[in-house]
Amino acid sequence: MARRSGLGRGLDALIPRTTSISTEVIQEIAIEEITPNPRQPRQWFGEEDLQELAESIRQHGVVQPIIVARTGSTPPYQIVAGERRWRAARLAGLTVIPAIIRELSPREAVEIALVENLQRADLSPLETALAYRTLIEEFGLTQSEVAERVGKSRSAVANTLRLLDAPEPLQRALAAGEISEGHARALLSLPDVSTQLEALRLIRDRGLTVRQTEDLVRRWSTRPRLRRPSTPHVPLEFERATEELQRRLRTKVELRTGARGGRLIIHYSTLEELQRLLDELLGQSDDELLG
Repeated sequence: MARRSGLGRGLDALIPRTTSISTEVIQEIAIEEITPNPRQPRQWFGEEDLQELAESIRQHGVVQPIIVARTGSTPPYQIVAGERRWRAARLAGLTVIPAIIRELSPREAVEIALVENLQRADLSPLETALAYRTLIEEFGLTQSEVAERVGKSRSAVANTLRLLDAPEPLQRALAAGEISEGHARALLSLPDVSTQLEALRLIRDRGLTVRQTEDLVRRWSTRPRLRRPSTPHVPLEFERATEELQRRLRTKVELRTGARGGRLIIHYSTLEELQRLLDELLGQSDDELLG
């Protein structure tokens, strides 16, 4: 039976436990000669965190070298581990960065990048789920094998993978930090999408905790004939239009629907903000409105 190529060893595949980084050959490589790994599971890097790390690098330099692999093309190196340090070094104005070069195949580089990021546990729930799915679909691992390699239980891996089955509004709420992974997992226990979205709206409107959401789901699941809020499902294009209106007006906008219509609510804090909103919506000045 063929042995898998280092998958699951993470950084141990790059830097064995018996070898100190100080004995490795660390080279200064031009930052412009390094490219991120497009298969990097981490898709979001907090701007504030990067700025803090950049300031630390300005004062102390890059303490831990990044790890790269040769690409055989231009740019000649691709990041295997350390993209956050590389991004922060660019922000700090560095032109070179300390790096360890490893001879890895493209497959090995992707495998190690996935597992290394998962082991660090700093991915968002959806990023983690996507990484799990890549390991399963592209590298032929079972859920149990993924769990073993990232130090999780099989049930934990299975529960995280279920997030990818969530409807798009629920995934957007999770990605935006409006709900937690615990909220999302509870909502997925509800029988259909419309009910899940009803519950999501209640979480937003009432600020429900995970425990309160679990209680809500339990009540709705065990008493299916209990009357629930008769909120029609809002088409996705209206959800997106509401989000775009909120972005343009730079204030909270809510779309609420009911059996006999609904409301589009635009929030404001001061009269000055109300005046600004009216000006933007009507495209008129104060004089035009009064005249």
